[in-house]
Amino acid sequence: MFSAVLALVGAVVFGAADFFGGLAAKRLRSIVVTAAAALSGLIALLLALAVSGSTWEGSDVALGIFAGAFGVVAVALLYACLAIGPMSILSPLTAVVSAIAPVLWGLLVDGETLPPVALAGLGVALVAVVLVGFIPGEKVVRPTARALLMAIGAGLAIGAFLIVIDQTSPGSGLLPLVMSRGTTAVVTTVIVGALVLAAVRGRRGAASVFAATGEGLGATPSGRADLEHATPAHPTPVPSVARAWWLAAACGVADASANALALLALRGGDLAIVSALTALYPAGTILLAAVVLRERVAGVQGVGLALALVAAGMLALG
Repeated sequence: MFSAVLALVGAVVFGAADFFGGLAAKRLRSIVVTAAAALSGLIALLLALAVSGSTWEGSDVALGIFAGAFGVVAVALLYACLAIGPMSILSPLTAVVSAIAPVLWGLLVDGETLPPVALAGLGVALVAVVLVGFIPGEKVVRPTARALLMAIGAGLAIGAFLIVIDQTSPGSGLLPLVMSRGTTAVVTTVIVGALVLAAVRGRRGAASVFAATGEGLGATPSGRADLEHATPAHPTPVPSVARAWWLAAACGVADASANALALLALRGGDLAIVSALTALYPAGTILLAAVVLRERVAGVQGVGLALALVAAGMLALG
């Protein structure tokens, strides 16, 4: 039961990370927010690792880097598929696939056995994932096969991240997450550095790389959500540049904290249950938007939130 609670809290914190990142992306370019969040999350994890300690094993280091590679793939695919759209279909699809892949792995490969109430809870959770991930006001059009494949790929990459992290040894502590976040930080920083170099060579100035322009799409460091649409579509306050940097840093710290909660949940519970609850992360974004921005929760999302609580209770009892 405790692992289920940790996973659900982690999902809410993941949603908070998306919310902070979405606000930051109103002022800063999305890839810049992603890089800044990856770096701040890495610093937070390094500090936590120094305090908590760990056993350094080559296998855990390798698994951490491997998980980070999956995170980079998830970010890249999410960038690509959401740029094509429609988000109202592709975003929930990514979330559902990210839950189904680890659930199947846990049940079929790891041999996890769940009582009937927990199995029913998994079904309720998947329905809740679709409803809370729904984007009100988004024009519904038929997605292309290419967009569907990229959304499924993003979901599989996110699910693979959880599967790989679940294989790490308990004695490794937060080491796998440090290696994973380090991989993401290196890749995104290199991308931003290349953009700055190109801007300087093109005589546009390095500052042009950092400012948000147009309908830029971007993803959180874990690849779980699109930054530009992590906040509601209604007009919201645009933060100052300084505040946007702080929001990007908060996004990284929250995302790293959520990953740590998910890791603790995995080490104390079943992969199938933890992955299903973690996929409910849009609930945190919705709740923060309602409380901080006074946004009205759409009816379908309200149903999703209620089902999420029901699913959490069923999975905890299981």
